[in-house]
Amino acid sequence: MKDISIYFQPVQINAEIKGNSLGEIIESHTEANFPTIENNAIAIFEVPEYRNAHNIDAAATSNNNFREALYALYKGDNWTRHVYDLGVVMPGENIEDTYFAVAQIVSELVKAEVIPVIIGGGQDLTLACYRGFESLERMINICAVDSEFDLGDPNENLNSKGYVSHLLMQRPCYLFNYSTIGVQRPFVDKKSLDLFEKLYFDVCRLGEFTADPKIAEPFLRNSDVLSIDFSSIKASETDATFYKNPNGFYAEHICQIAKYAGISDKMSCFGIFDIHPNQNDTAANLIAQVIWYFMDGVSQRVGDFPIGSKKSYTKFHVQMDDFTDELVFYKSDRSGRWWLEVKYLDEENKRYERHCMVPCSKLDYDNAIKSAIPDLWWRTLQKLS
Repeated sequence: MKDISIYFQPVQINAEIKGNSLGEIIESHTEANFPTIENNAIAIFEVPEYRNAHNIDAAATSNNNFREALYALYKGDNWTRHVYDLGVVMPGENIEDTYFAVAQIVSELVKAEVIPVIIGGGQDLTLACYRGFESLERMINICAVDSEFDLGDPNENLNSKGYVSHLLMQRPCYLFNYSTIGVQRPFVDKKSLDLFEKLYFDVCRLGEFTADPKIAEPFLRNSDVLSIDFSSIKASETDATFYKNPNGFYAEHICQIAKYAGISDKMSCFGIFDIHPNQNDTAANLIAQVIWYFMDGVSQRVGDFPIGSKKSYTKFHVQMDDFTDELVFYKSDRSGRWWLEVKYLDEENKRYERHCMVPCSKLDYDNAIKSAIPDLWWRTLQKLS
């Protein structure tokens, strides 16, 4: 791994560390030492970059209170991975310097199979996370937890409420799919909704999630990067002084999403953004718990992402009326989770191999038996075509 210590300032924790707490097991960047990062680990760092953030003072500085809350929590069962706190990436002379630093850090960590946990900063830092994957030269999926699409206009300046259009304009483009969980229809114009449909992106509305939170699990299992907009949580659950949305996710729901993301073998980068630096302790404690649940999910990974041999999976063939081909589902014997195979692969499209096995639910299989073609099959086929 290249030296990434040059990008960080050390951590300063003034709180007392309790016995058997995370504060005892997290290896922190101090004035005297930058941790030696081992493979197959988790690395937390903060990026207080607000120059393109929405409704936050561009000159705002880091707030360390989420760390004190995190360090006070106790570790979960079977947590075997090393956890590092690399410190703070201070904003560069211009914002592109910050994006470059974050991209370099993400790239080096992901190549070493270390999961970056990024505490922002504006959600425009999602673009920097994406750039960190460009050196891998593989197609990836991004999932956003957000009440809006944050589409914006590529001809306008990049900002936290308009970064997705800039993401789509990256060349070469390594984005295969983009999902949004928690969309609230009053915040989305018809033009943006039509564009997402045209691009065959996944959209899970807040009402759908609230009715059945498990609906989000396949989207998270299918993603390499998760970007959480902290303002998508109900203001009453965080800090109503700075967060104004009366509707949104409950605290337990955002923690459940983090747990699903952690369990996903594919998830390689996790970020919480649009965090106000002057928020209260309730919001800081929620951030700490979201990180905790993500790490707990990572500890429960079973390695059943079905690429390569599928001998350990139960295979189901579904013949459908008025459909020349059959649908093929796989069920993991390890976790009981389901995947749907999209048969579109030749030598010229090997880079799409990771995307031909689409996470789904048993409900998709049950509906297929009733001759209902799952939407995810159709959307994936269109993107592959």
